[in-house]
Amino acid sequence: YPASRLAGETAYLCRQEAAELLGVPQPENVVITGSATHGLNLAIRSLLGPGDRVVISGYEHNAVTRPLHAIPGLSVTVIDTPPFRPDLAAEEFRRAIRQKRPRAVICTHVSNVFGAVLPVEDIARCCRETDTPLIVDASQSAGVLPVDLAGWGAAFVAMPGHKSLYGPQGTGILLCAADANPTPLLYGGTGSQSRDQAMPDFLPDRLEAGTENVPGVAGLLEGMRFVRQKGTGRILRHERQLTRWLGQTLRQMERVEVFLAEDAALQTGVLSFRVDGMDCEEVGQRLSQAGIAVRTGLHCAPFAHRSAGTLETGTVRVSTSAFNNQREVEQTARVLRSFL
Repeated sequence: YPASRLAGETAYLCRQEAAELLGVPQPENVVITGSATHGLNLAIRSLLGPGDRVVISGYEHNAVTRPLHAIPGLSVTVIDTPPFRPDLAAEEFRRAIRQKRPRAVICTHVSNVFGAVLPVEDIARCCRETDTPLIVDASQSAGVLPVDLAGWGAAFVAMPGHKSLYGPQGTGILLCAADANPTPLLYGGTGSQSRDQAMPDFLPDRLEAGTENVPGVAGLLEGMRFVRQKGTGRILRHERQLTRWLGQTLRQMERVEVFLAEDAALQTGVLSFRVDGMDCEEVGQRLSQAGIAVRTGLHCAPFAHRSAGTLETGTVRVSTSAFNNQREVEQTARVLRSFL
């Protein structure tokens, strides 16, 4: 009936939009998930099991590290390098991949805490050379940096819908390589092959059991259309401009330590800082009272804070978007200066 057909068409158009934006040859290999966490769990469970070895960056979110922790006997090698040093990270990844021969490699494209861009292209090249499956967490990069499943040769790339794809919360995307052979997390109805009690052996049905979040999918489709219309490069330049201005301004304030890359190309629109003598939660609360929304603490990424030396204190994180402007970052700096 018409409403059902429209729902199915919306889901297909969402996959098609994602495929064109994110380097996926076939829209069917775009799996709609409930979050990046959902997609990362699917990818990890498809590639890794007890006794396997995995190499990960020192900037992984708990959406990666907790699923790994839950696998008995899994050996995890962490590439723990300072932020904004992709050269060191690339060298350490190459050494670990060639020496340890892991079952898989997992790397976030951009740190959700510091906005630091990791050398995914270099890591992907080494994975291709050694025939090692690669999982990329593109939570902070999809929509602002080029994401290319086919070009990287990655097995899986996961991302949420609500960040730089400008979709609603509770949506996500998992990109699957043609030969990925994923393992379902959920089993149930798919609307296809209903006589068979095994999950379908084709995508996206194999990984999409249950009723689809059609309103969320429709919102995600419109968000990706916005990104394509605006242009990822244009959005990135705007975010970087605001982030650089704020970071350089905060550097001039006493007691403020800012995690700002010297080279703008190594950081996206995410900026972390901390204030000597003030708890991050207090800083965040004072900014909130002035109508400024930031995140504080460890940001579900203790590995990243350990890598940067901020595990004991956490940081205050400012994130910019296409909808922020210069007046807002100037206001943030004025409010912060007023209580230092």
